[in-house]
Amino acid sequence: MEVGLFVLRIVVGLLMSAHGAQKLFGAFGGYGIEGTGGFLETLGFRPGRAFAVAAGTSEFAGGLLIAAGFLGPIGPAVVLATMIVAMGSVHLSKGLFATTDGVELPLLYAIVAVTLIFTGFGEYSVDAVAGLHGAWTPAVSATVLTAGVLGGAANLLVRRPARVEA
Repeated sequence: MEVGLFVLRIVVGLLMSAHGAQKLFGAFGGYGIEGTGGFLETLGFRPGRAFAVAAGTSEFAGGLLIAAGFLGPIGPAVVLATMIVAMGSVHLSKGLFATTDGVELPLLYAIVAVTLIFTGFGEYSVDAVAGLHGAWTPAVSATVLTAGVLGGAANLLVRRPARVEA
């Protein structure tokens, strides 16, 4: 189980971090802050640049925290919040599968994040080496999970999509 958690964390964490690097730095074929900000404006997130920085930083830092296994449920909760926003603003209306830009990929990231909140990072993690894994009690994890869900929902609530004329 420990090796499985380690492999899962490394792969998912680094992929999520790279996803954030696309938004922040234009890395890996991404659009950077300006391009991402412009896209987010079309979705109703204003100012787009600020939302691009927030989304990119959440994905980048959250992914690195997951990969390192550091700070318990915080990284997964940040990733969860960002995936809730992605699902609610872009992917949910396009069906399930990634082939139609559906909800499949952000849903998978969200489920992995929730799973890591409940399972912890395992023995091959910075938290375990630093003796922090005991700090993430079920109550603390549930609180952080709730904060992630509420954070994602709050971002969707401040969204102001353009009105479509009939």
